[in-house]
Amino acid sequence: MSPTASSDLSATPSAVGAVGAPEQPAPAGPTAAELLDFVRRTAADAELTASLPLDPEGRTWMRLEGPGGSEAWLIGWPPGTGTGWHDHGGSRGAFATAGGLLTEQSLAAQLPTEGWRTLELADGIDRERRLPAGAGRAFGPHHVHQVLNLDAEDHAVSVHAYYPPLPLMRRYSRTGPLLRLEQVEQPEEWT
Repeated sequence: MSPTASSDLSATPSAVGAVGAPEQPAPAGPTAAELLDFVRRTAADAELTASLPLDPEGRTWMRLEGPGGSEAWLIGWPPGTGTGWHDHGGSRGAFATAGGLLTEQSLAAQLPTEGWRTLELADGIDRERRLPAGAGRAFGPHHVHQVLNLDAEDHAVSVHAYYPPLPLMRRYSRTGPLLRLEQVEQPEEWT
């Protein structure tokens, strides 16, 4: 099912249901499957993952060299932390849990990337998966999700890779079926 527009949406209904819109040619570089293979292999590197300093107050991260010009990160997640809803600015990607347990909540719909501030999401598009140590997943360029460490006591550690390197990230808030674009972050804000 595709999302439906709310009353303050500036896009036309045909733009909101743009699931059938023509795809842009895939950029050269590693595929989502190759990124997934990389993050799984890297997450299994106990020496590397143990080198990440963990902070009880907030997420920590270390930039890694990804395959074929991709952007990669090792991320530490204190108990009870998460990313909030976001996308990856059109990049494909993958992540794998190296330690602990992460929960991914995602939307099974291709959202329009321009022309709206608020969308009312259709029923049945929410997905949730738990990713214990060793588990990973790949995603395409239109993926919207949030990643959470719901554990009350233990850190989680994960490896993420994106291609092309993230041009931006859109941050969203969500109240029930309403998804609202809140902020567009540029790479210099997180490097």
